Amino acid sequence: MGRCIVVGAGKAAGSMAAAVEAAWPDLPLSGVVVVPYGHGAPTDRIRVLEAAHPVPDAHSEAAAREILAAVGGLAEEDLVLALISGGGSSVMALPAEGVTLEDKRTVNRLLLRSGLDIRSMNAVRRRLSAIKGGKLAAAAAPARVVTLCVSDIPGDHLAAIASGPTAADPDSDRDLTEVASLLGSALPEAVAKLLQQPPPTPPTIGPSDLRAVATPRASLEAAAAVARAAGLKTVILGDDIEGESRIVACEMADLVRRNRGPTVYISGGETTVTLSGAAVGCGGRNTEFLLALMMELEGGDVWALAADTDGEDGASGGAAGALAGPDTLARAAARGLDPLAHLAAHDSGGFFARLDETVVTGPTRTNVNDFRAILVLPDQLPSGDAALAALAASPDLDSPEQRT
Repeated sequence: MGRCIVVGAGKAAGSMAAAVEAAWPDLPLSGVVVVPYGHGAPTDRIRVLEAAHPVPDAHSEAAAREILAAVGGLAEEDLVLALISGGGSSVMALPAEGVTLEDKRTVNRLLLRSGLDIRSMNAVRRRLSAIKGGKLAAAAAPARVVTLCVSDIPGDHLAAIASGPTAADPDSDRDLTEVASLLGSALPEAVAKLLQQPPPTPPTIGPSDLRAVATPRASLEAAAAVARAAGLKTVILGDDIEGESRIVACEMADLVRRNRGPTVYISGGETTVTLSGAAVGCGGRNTEFLLALMMELEGGDVWALAADTDGEDGASGGAAGALAGPDTLARAAARGLDPLAHLAAHDSGGFFARLDETVVTGPTRTNVNDFRAILVLPDQLPSGDAALAALAASPDLDSPEQRT
């Protein structure tokens, strides 16, 4: 039997490394993983490095080089165990030839504001990387590579998690000229040149196996089991819900009004927030969803939770999300808070913070995307349109800056 080398990247990589050590007590084991700052876990044989997220820094590049070095010079009898989760793309960043780290940092900022779908973002990241898009697996050849994934991707497309360092690039033959044009003149010259070239020959990957060990669907099923054990009717709306946070909130409010209670509606996925050039407050996609939902329902016996399972909801000031109840809007009015103004300013995090309704967990060291639960107890709910009015009054969503 050969060696077992553990490598990995992402918000769950530290906790996964600790779990591997616990399950691998008597055999030789070594390796290195990288996590965002504050997401580390205690380990003995696997080094846990930290780097920046969501925009890479010098530690991201150093970690990527160390991870590549760890899988170099292996033999067929060796095993590489790759621990991959969301957040890995920025903490393990090694620029392609001719591209600098500062170029990648600039591109990352442009991507986060672009409104591009996640597949297009990952296509760009893989093209600009010397480690993503299967290049880590190629560097490990001829050793066998087994990848254990914690999925934060709607639909659990494992090749998309952390831009797929051990998976064949599904967009290896994609022409990215149009994407380069969309990103505009702020694109660094070296990057624009690379994206406008014909797609390169994809790397050759040896024996490889990708497996999902934790998924959004599993998290929803676990929550549903708890609700059913409490005697509540439970409906899972889906683990891959996407769209503008406010619009998704209005759609779910309409569903709640039509079906009434007592029911718990559970959902996951990843909504987005479209920002305008106006002043932007403190908030994330989950708090914005929650504020729009409560405004749309305008009262009634409804409790709702919306949070990101990694413990950080965008720009919500360190909160994972928020928990609201039947008296949220009344308490806001008593404190002189205008929910419509907070929603229009994308200050949903500030709104819930002033009501002490934010959920603060700190880094959870996992990441299975967003989690939403709506508990409805009444026989009837009002049919308000406050959130829709806020949406109509907001700036044009067709010229967006998106915060995910």
